[in-house]
Amino acid sequence: MSESDRILVVNAGSSSLKLAIRARARSEPVASVLLEALGTPQAGATIRIEGDRRRLELPGADDPSGLRAVLDALAAELGDPLPVRACGHRIVHGGERFSGATRIDPGVLEGIRACAELAPLHNPPAVRAIEAIGRLMPGLPQVAVFDTAFHQSMPPHAYRYAVPREWYEKYRIRRYGFHGISYQYLVDETAGLLGRPAGELQLLAAHLGNGCSAAAVRGGRCADTSMGLTPLEGMAMGTRSGDIDPNVIGFLTARSGLDAAGVLDQLQRASGLLGLSGRSNDMREILEAGDDPDCRLAFEVFCYRVARSLLGLAAGLDRVDALVFSGGIGEHAAAVRARVLDHLGVLSPRLDPERNRDHGRDSGRRITTDDSPLAVLAVPTDEERLIAREARRILDTRHPS
Repeated sequence: MSESDRILVVNAGSSSLKLAIRARARSEPVASVLLEALGTPQAGATIRIEGDRRRLELPGADDPSGLRAVLDALAAELGDPLPVRACGHRIVHGGERFSGATRIDPGVLEGIRACAELAPLHNPPAVRAIEAIGRLMPGLPQVAVFDTAFHQSMPPHAYRYAVPREWYEKYRIRRYGFHGISYQYLVDETAGLLGRPAGELQLLAAHLGNGCSAAAVRGGRCADTSMGLTPLEGMAMGTRSGDIDPNVIGFLTARSGLDAAGVLDQLQRASGLLGLSGRSNDMREILEAGDDPDCRLAFEVFCYRVARSLLGLAAGLDRVDALVFSGGIGEHAAAVRARVLDHLGVLSPRLDPERNRDHGRDSGRRITTDDSPLAVLAVPTDEERLIAREARRILDTRHPS
């Protein structure tokens, strides 16, 4: 394995930072790091290298200092300077400017910074990570891979809202969509599993985790998606409400003592599975609660809203060649997949209970019968691998060997 083939992948969150070193010839990372609780006395990193796990306490560390500490730890084990070809960054929001991965230069960095108002929890820490890598590893090429880019192929009738035209022209109020890195990976994987070119396929895909979305994919490109200007729109999620009558905001501000920001915070952080169940945003805990009526309702609402979203997105397709479940819930919660399919009778899926319980591991990821009119698959996603692949593609395009 050539060390020059390795890519450092960085995923910056609001209070955490994930890193991985990915090699083309390996399905698992060479190394992975989770930096948590940044900016607090509990800050620290969990580092895994070739199966060895260790904890690095970093009380009070912020993004740059935490990043320096973990890069030093990786270099001590893997070689100094760290033997990587480039750094690929997951960027949550690229607005309308970025429709694909791109090498980062000052202009691209300014474009990412300009999208911060659309992703205030994610784009600013991504900018800080890019700047820190530039200081710590000068000369290392950096590539931005955007969650919104995959959805830039949507036609205007799918991404425009029925609001005053000035809102779009002046403020760029439109549907952008998210989880695009995951969807691109799933399209490629599904094409391989079905033995058909991605350009021939029309798919429905659901990325179900703490954040949930769905997409209609036509010829390998996004035709429509459930999330919108922000990741609040769409189906019910772990703590997010998903679609809701906008008048709820005015109604509650007049009666509850909350202002608009307070209502939105509740819709973001206290709704979804957590709000319905009153106990958890984790689907595993919801399922373990058995006959608890609030948890049962949370489960039923979640599954119904997933199904309703998928059927609505099917309007962007001529046919449905396959339905793909992914994300933490989509990959691992057999009960959720089964209940969603109960609501999709119009598409005639024939669930194979044994395959579903096994998550399709021994059946080419298929959880339906071989004669099912609709093929349904449970496909693990790997956003880090896609980011590394895109970084190599950008470098190879700019500097062919």
